Amino acid sequence: MAVPAPNHPCWQRLASGGMSKIKTQHLGTQLLAKRIERSTDPMSAKISDIQAFFTKWERVLSAEVQQLSSI
Repeated sequence: MAVPAPNHPCWQRLASGGMSKIKTQHLGTQLLAKRIERSTDPMSAKISDIQAFFTKWERVLSAEVQQLSSI
């Protein structure tokens, strides 16, 4: 499964607390979730960071990418 399109609503949900719902053992994903949760950045910056992360690590994080559109 590919990373959802930039305009997919999952990015908004992930940036507004949905990162904590992703089941993962990948340390980088866990750290990203904590950083996004504590961040005071604007929503657009959070969305951009999350999308860039999953685009970069798409092949390694196939199980996590499958969860994105269901969050």
